[in-house]
Amino acid sequence: MSDISLSSRSYLSALGAYGFERQEPVILAALVSGDPILLIGRSGTGKTFLLNTISEALALEHRHYNASLISFDDLVGFPYPDEAKASVRFLETPATVWGAQSVLIDEINRCKPEHQNRLFSLVHERKIQGIALASLRYRWAAMNPCTTDQSVAEEYLGAEPLDPALADRFAVVLDIGDWDTLSAADQQFVANPAGEGRVADDRGRLKADLAVWRQSFEERVDHCPAPIVDYVCALVTALRSGGIRLSPRRARLVTRTLLATSIVEGLTADTLGVRRTDALFRAAVDASLPQRAWGAAADADKVAAAHRLAWDAAMLRGADRWVHLFHLEPTLDGKASFLLEHCPDPDTGTLAVEQLLANEPTERAAAFALAAYAAAVSGRLPIGAEGVNDLGRFAQPLLTVDGEVSWHERLGTPASTHPELATYAPVLGRLGAARRERAQLLFYFCIVNKIVVARPREFEQEFHRCVQVFATGAA
Repeated sequence: MSDISLSSRSYLSALGAYGFERQEPVILAALVSGDPILLIGRSGTGKTFLLNTISEALALEHRHYNASLISFDDLVGFPYPDEAKASVRFLETPATVWGAQSVLIDEINRCKPEHQNRLFSLVHERKIQGIALASLRYRWAAMNPCTTDQSVAEEYLGAEPLDPALADRFAVVLDIGDWDTLSAADQQFVANPAGEGRVADDRGRLKADLAVWRQSFEERVDHCPAPIVDYVCALVTALRSGGIRLSPRRARLVTRTLLATSIVEGLTADTLGVRRTDALFRAAVDASLPQRAWGAAADADKVAAAHRLAWDAAMLRGADRWVHLFHLEPTLDGKASFLLEHCPDPDTGTLAVEQLLANEPTERAAAFALAAYAAAVSGRLPIGAEGVNDLGRFAQPLLTVDGEVSWHERLGTPASTHPELATYAPVLGRLGAARRERAQLLFYFCIVNKIVVARPREFEQEFHRCVQVFATGAA
């Protein structure tokens, strides 16, 4: 094997762990933050090797336990009373957890439930039996895919879904690739038995750099750059809106991971928005989703959409940022308030209105235009002439709605009512005269244009709030 200088190789490949280049920044970030790591992958993919190798390179007092075989006495030692018989001590052995700096719990989803509960405090609190493990910094675990994971061809007998509460304590949850995900060069390295059994040695490079990164992390963690916090808040909100729940605890873990990743990559608050950081943040997000630990992988399209939304919300600047935040407002009245109260200039306001009319569903764009048009033509909105004209093009067909509608009716039931009108009638019947007249314009427009409003009462209420915002806020 040819000798490759350390400067041209990744930290992990320099230790003989190949195929982790894409995930390396997140793995290094977890080493910086000290937050727990969980690796999930098929047998023989190097999960255990990677973590044991890192412990060797960092010269850690390391413990490696197989959770499927371990007993609690293996962790703590044999209990015995002290001389005064006032408390219990444990007979320590080279295998007990006392004094360990790093712990790897292999096959964590194969252990008995009672042992898993005891491991919970070790992973989450660095405690065992309520006793703090003062030396313990790193808590790592590995598992095969659970038997409910339909994406895996093999069935690993006894590999159960990890308890969600325990999985949520792991800041980084990584899927480890198989042979097909390795590059041709990495396949050559993996297949070559040269160096097997050799202690990992990168001449102290990883250990030295980790010390520098960790110091920077400790200095910055209490003053985390605002774009990272903004990104995580927007991300968690967007994911939850898409049915992917991240806990408040995990939101903080994601923030810590992103901060540590940015330090590893040499980013500052001023360079967070550069293009390469986009992919870096996405990789960190993928590694922060715990659902795969219990066999329920998050929808990749929803994750991608949430990342894009959060990235734009946190990293865009100036007018672009304002327009993006305008579109993030979920309700029409929220958009109206944001336009009136925060629009930086008429050109930006015009752009936001044009994009809203182009991208919102037709009934919502029509409702916004009808609500805003009177204020726009009187010059009371922070938009230019083009924006006023665009609102007019949408509003005029509603103000002069005219058309023919047809519908099917059963034989023997003549003079029936259009089904959508029958749906809207109870909503309209409860409104005052002026409000009902406006709502009729909107609903008749929808009927003529064959637009079905799924929740007419809520839609009318949102439209009315939007009308009120423009009537009072633009006065």
